[in-house]
Amino acid sequence: MSGASPLLDALVYTYVPISRTNQTLKNELVAHCQDILMSHIGHKTETDIAQLTDLVKRRLLQLSPSGTSASRFSNLVIRLLDQPVLSRKQEAILFLFTLSATTARRAPTIQISTLANPRPSRTQTNLSSPSNQGDRGPCKAELLREYRTQQGVPHMSEYLLLRDTLYLMQGISGKYVRFASSHEDEKRIVFGNDVKTLIAPPTQALIHRLAELGYLYSRVEGFVREREGAIGVGMIEQSLCHHLQTQLTEYYRLIAILETQMSSSTPCDDSSSGETDRKQETGLSLRRLDVWVNEWRLRMRMMSVCVEGARGSHGGALVNLIHSYTDNGDPFVRKFTDELLEEVSRPFFATLHKWLFSGELYDPFKEFFVSVDSTLGHIAYVHPSSMPGGINHLSDDGGLAGFNADVDDASGLQENSSKLWETKYSFRKDMLPMFVGESFGRKIFSTGKSLNFIRYSCHDSDWVVTREKMSNTGGALQYSDIGGLERSIDAAYQIASHRLFEVFIEKFKLLDHLSALKGFLLLSHGDFADQLMETLGPSLAKPANTLYRHNLTANLETAIRSSNAQHGPADVLRRLDARMLEYSHGEIGWDVFTLEYKVDPPIDTVLDPEAMEKYLKLFKHLWQAKRIEMALNKGWLRVTGGAHAFLRLPELEPEWHRIRLVTAEMIHFIRQLEAFSRLEVIECSWNVLIDFLNKKEGDLDALIDSHRAYLDRMTKKILLWNSKPGKEDMLLRQLTEIFNCILQFRDATDNFYNYCLTESARRDQELDANRGVYTGNPRDNQEHNRAALPGLLSRLKDYGSAFSDKLQTMVQHLQVHPDLDCRFLGIRLSFSDFYRSKKDQQPMTATTSSHSQQPK
Repeated sequence: MSGASPLLDALVYTYVPISRTNQTLKNELVAHCQDILMSHIGHKTETDIAQLTDLVKRRLLQLSPSGTSASRFSNLVIRLLDQPVLSRKQEAILFLFTLSATTARRAPTIQISTLANPRPSRTQTNLSSPSNQGDRGPCKAELLREYRTQQGVPHMSEYLLLRDTLYLMQGISGKYVRFASSHEDEKRIVFGNDVKTLIAPPTQALIHRLAELGYLYSRVEGFVREREGAIGVGMIEQSLCHHLQTQLTEYYRLIAILETQMSSSTPCDDSSSGETDRKQETGLSLRRLDVWVNEWRLRMRMMSVCVEGARGSHGGALVNLIHSYTDNGDPFVRKFTDELLEEVSRPFFATLHKWLFSGELYDPFKEFFVSVDSTLGHIAYVHPSSMPGGINHLSDDGGLAGFNADVDDASGLQENSSKLWETKYSFRKDMLPMFVGESFGRKIFSTGKSLNFIRYSCHDSDWVVTREKMSNTGGALQYSDIGGLERSIDAAYQIASHRLFEVFIEKFKLLDHLSALKGFLLLSHGDFADQLMETLGPSLAKPANTLYRHNLTANLETAIRSSNAQHGPADVLRRLDARMLEYSHGEIGWDVFTLEYKVDPPIDTVLDPEAMEKYLKLFKHLWQAKRIEMALNKGWLRVTGGAHAFLRLPELEPEWHRIRLVTAEMIHFIRQLEAFSRLEVIECSWNVLIDFLNKKEGDLDALIDSHRAYLDRMTKKILLWNSKPGKEDMLLRQLTEIFNCILQFRDATDNFYNYCLTESARRDQELDANRGVYTGNPRDNQEHNRAALPGLLSRLKDYGSAFSDKLQTMVQHLQVHPDLDCRFLGIRLSFSDFYRSKKDQQPMTATTSSHSQQPK
């Protein structure tokens, strides 16, 4: 400040004329100015150059309405800004503007003093002649003082009131003015009842205004002290208290400077009149005090508002509360709130940095918008590859049996571990700061979960490299750089998601598992499905209580070794197993047999129990359709291949022709149904899933959602699920009835085939007997066979008609199905309107008849 002393001397010399002759006063004023410049009492918002220019133009327009001065000033500002020599151009304009405002305020006094005679001092008045006193007369202030003296109740000294006011500003009651607490949360000012002195109403109002600082100070200081002694105060709240304590320390400095200024203006009884006038002109007064603390009044109000809101808020909700105050047009409020948020949000950004770049959640006071379920903290993924023996521990016999019964005991742990991704961490929207936004909050949540999952669940040894890549995406996270925060979040999200896809696809072979499920459980491996059907067909026709799991497992192994499935990965084949569902009395093997594919952590995060249940449901449906197809193929071979053996039964040829027609109709139905399931549904859904995996975009939630959408699409379309309430599984029930009708028709066809075979053998015996060759008695069971024939033909006709009627009903429902692919299936089943209803066929028949009757 030594360089500023000559400037301060010049300012004091110019604006305090008395100091020109009094060196002591001049030194005191210069020292006081230096104290004010060195203190940090408030920080005013810097005036923008455009705003400052507008202020000067307004002042010039007030002085010169013609606008000439304002235009000249605009030209001068433009020329000043173009000058490269001056560096502090804005400060120069501000200084000149302030100087002109001060000169304008003092100009009338100077003008009056130059035109009129100077006002004599008290000494000159005493020495002047009585004629001069009589000519001028007393002023209004002297008349008012004389009136108060006559009344005998003088006004209280401003020094005493000023001293009490400084106490009030610290929340302490004074001698003449004090706080009277009528309620705990409300204080009012009480003025002392002194009959000897009087406090004017304007002075009381001014003291009331200044005492507001003390009331606000007490609230803020009480909040800080309360939180210091409390237990379990969050880090964000601690940071708020630290910032408030820093502000209160600055406030203490202001009070100390004001007390110093008041001490320098202490009244003395033996002081000269000139000294009293000097102190009245330069000392501290209530009005000057009100001007000096105006900015601190705004600060205290803002701190008090934050304190009241902080009592019911916690963590991110407290940050949101403070952030809401930034939407204010007042530059002071906005700047103060920004500074407060910069300090308060530091613990939040520290937690965010640890979660975003390391996947670790350090939140002892539950202030972050990510919460952890402590009950799942002890469950950790253990991949079989990290155990002794590797994946071979899944099967004790080393075969293709998959999991044994001993491993099933751990199903509870596996079920819990499959839910770790979804339930261990949860998103708390109420704790999310508004300046982050929900979309970026979801990305932060997903990024941290992905890193935690890679590190602790996937046991990825390269996660440190991933963390280093993410740490280099941006600088420090802070409130003042929201743009940089968003860029860091986007970059970290992309790196973590890409690494997670790499771990699942390359390390844990997710694509191999999905392909195995598609090939085995969805029967995409056609040769495997045919071999399994041929091997298990005779066994599954037996009652369910006669089947054993080891026999089914052996047949499964035979089917694998007899097909191209044997070339699949060994890890995949070990997971495949055959088992039976719970059965009831009367069920056969076809009703309870199923394939099972075992998965382990962390793959079961994607292939969770719910997804595996849908796979089993699809397998059961496709397995039944495969059974129907095999039965119809064998029946067709028997009907067409054995026709030559029945040439001796010409009377039954029409019946065989009708059987071939119905069988062809059934084959058309089952082939169209399988083609729809295989090509239109499974393959199309598989292509969509593969495209998503190849892009490697999104997080694990997106991968899970994509796989669920893949399963949901197949389940709804293959099972012909209807979205209308009450009609969800109507088509599936109709399809099951059609399957049963086909099987009954096949049994009736076999019975009719056996009858024809028996009848043909009997007739051959008659021919042999006519030739004299005895091959048997042709009259045995002749009457029984003739009696059984009408029943066989009746059942064939009933089952064929029932199939056509049920399929016609199903096609009609498919044609009005909400799903476009299901409607297309209805078109494929009845592409020539073969299953058009009778009501629709009657108008067409009438139209055809009318055309045929027209004359040619």
